[in-house]
Amino acid sequence: MTSPSTPSVIAIDGPTASGKGTVASLVAGALGFHYLDSGALYRLVALASENQGVNLDNEPALGVLAAKMAVSFSDGKVFLEGEDVSEAIRTENMGVRASKLAVYPQVRRSLMDLQRSFRMAPGLVADGRDMASVIFPDAQLKVFLTASVTARAERRYKQLIAKGISVKMENLLQDLQERDVRDSKRGSAPLLVAQGARVLETSELSIDQAVKRILDWYQSASC
Repeated sequence: MTSPSTPSVIAIDGPTASGKGTVASLVAGALGFHYLDSGALYRLVALASENQGVNLDNEPALGVLAAKMAVSFSDGKVFLEGEDVSEAIRTENMGVRASKLAVYPQVRRSLMDLQRSFRMAPGLVADGRDMASVIFPDAQLKVFLTASVTARAERRYKQLIAKGISVKMENLLQDLQERDVRDSKRGSAPLLVAQGARVLETSELSIDQAVKRILDWYQSASC
């Protein structure tokens, strides 16, 4: 548990396309907390490495790049070296690239301090793969938000179609299955249900229902 002088953290982990980003940002908004999308940081490394021609096999170079890149978040936008890359990092290509480089311990270590720097008053809602298990193990509330791979593929399909991006459902399904295996089997900070985390299965829940459940849990944990 956190001390009275330490800002509270709600750590929300879960697999790709589980809806944790949307839910986490809404929870943060409801509480007036800061919000950390840790996945965006890995996507930023993915984009920066592609822009600079750094090979995905070069772990040391990727680690150095992650430590030195200039990142900022403002008004819901993501900036890399002063450039708005909010849309560029959300492509499926960047998602796959980020998942591949996220297995490297050097990259994860380089981003650890940056992620922890988001912990500021009045509190923080952080979502990712290892928020509860590694980055904020003392979080006041730990949530593992998940859904069936079919439900997640359908959600991602609707998101991409809404953006005018043509994609095949079977390809999305295969990609999510491969990412799940990669995230859960990696040697450094694998995706798992952290000790003390509450599991929230959202296949049959609306976004509003998921947000309410987490807010209720947080209220109970704060009493």
